Amino acid sequence: MRNHPAVVLVAVLLSTLLLPLSLTGASVALPDIGRDLDAGLAGVQWVVNGYNATFASFMLAAGALADLLGRRRVFATGVAIFAGSGLLGAVAGDILLLDALRALAGVGAAAAATSASALLAGAFHGPARARAFSLFGTTIGVGLAFGPSIAGLLIDTLGWRAVFAAPALAALVVLALVPLLPESRAPHSGRIDWPGTVSFTAALLLLIFGFVQGPEFGWYDPRIIVAFAAALALLVIFARVERRRADPMFDLALLASPRFLGICLAAATIVAVLVPLLVYLPSYLTTVVGLTPGAAGATLILLTAPTLALPMLTGVLTRLVPAALVIVVSVAVVAVGAAWATVLGPHLHVAALAGPLLTIGVGVGLSIGLLDQLAISSVAASRAATGAGMINTARLASETVAIAVVGAVLASTTAGRLADPGFTSGLRTVLWSMAGVALAAAVLVAVLVRRAAPLPVPATVGRR
Repeated sequence: MRNHPAVVLVAVLLSTLLLPLSLTGASVALPDIGRDLDAGLAGVQWVVNGYNATFASFMLAAGALADLLGRRRVFATGVAIFAGSGLLGAVAGDILLLDALRALAGVGAAAAATSASALLAGAFHGPARARAFSLFGTTIGVGLAFGPSIAGLLIDTLGWRAVFAAPALAALVVLALVPLLPESRAPHSGRIDWPGTVSFTAALLLLIFGFVQGPEFGWYDPRIIVAFAAALALLVIFARVERRRADPMFDLALLASPRFLGICLAAATIVAVLVPLLVYLPSYLTTVVGLTPGAAGATLILLTAPTLALPMLTGVLTRLVPAALVIVVSVAVVAVGAAWATVLGPHLHVAALAGPLLTIGVGVGLSIGLLDQLAISSVAASRAATGAGMINTARLASETVAIAVVGAVLASTTAGRLADPGFTSGLRTVLWSMAGVALAAAVLVAVLVRRAAPLPVPATVGRR
């Protein structure tokens, strides 16, 4: 039996760092990818959307597979898929091939991510486990905070292909550590919910296809209408399948709890604002404002840096005010930041974006960790894993759909070029829409959590 906790920690943290880096790196590289591969906006959008869609779709199924076949085995398989698709993507000469490889990378990322936390939980116990998961959360924040700037530097020095090659090479280091990792399985693992997985994945991909290809094909094109109709039908099938299963991967009964529903809505809303900005703001800063990819990535640190410092402050706040209030305020602050960001323009000094970007970052930072732990504490202990999986799936699915919707708006206003004229007005429309949706969500979250029992403050919040 292998038991090297330090090696487990290094392998898990390194793999965890790579996943957000792969997303933000691809986002910063989109303009260069489009120029080099002579691809239109729809084609380059799939570089991000394909990765996110399969990541979201396979998250819960990968967790069940890890319980059944072994966490180390599924972790190794996921990292190998991520590394292989990244290396192939770095030499891809065709946008369709790159898009397919990015979708495959999302499958590997889902397998690696779900197995990583289980490996960490099995290797550490007591106070050591709390410290390990604190580092785990911090690593996610580091990847999110510095991913755009790292990607920008890679692009400036080595070209856009480096944003796929660098994470893939780091993943090979993780693979070298796999033989030293312990193997474990769930004592009573259930069956894999393939009908739920297939129906959810197909629905999400068809929904994204409709939004991404709609501006190019035309919104009334039969292919787009069929895609949206089929996505809706598959979501209905998914709901029926999950209701009838004894061990559903997505327990819809949990959504009957106003408290849990409010937490999931808050989490989904916050990432639906944050992640599309991480994807499309670098393109605006490089093509309209005229920054280099490195400078654009560095600017995004204003948006992401608060996610590193504020989780510790959240622990102090929840001792002074109700945790529910912190959640509602987080969503409202994100709404204010999105509205403020409409000051952007082609001749605006980047310093003018510091206020709105930091404001959005503060809203995100206040909620990191707190939302996850409240979601888990709001369900029965026996359903904690399901609750955690559901809030993560809600996040990934909402950010994936949001990226596609924002891309559809920008494609329509810029005629598929992501440049002015049209980029500034389109992005302002998106930001006002984000602000309105987030403000409405803040009100609804306040109503939902108010209807429920007071939210407990998890003891571990202050340790993050």
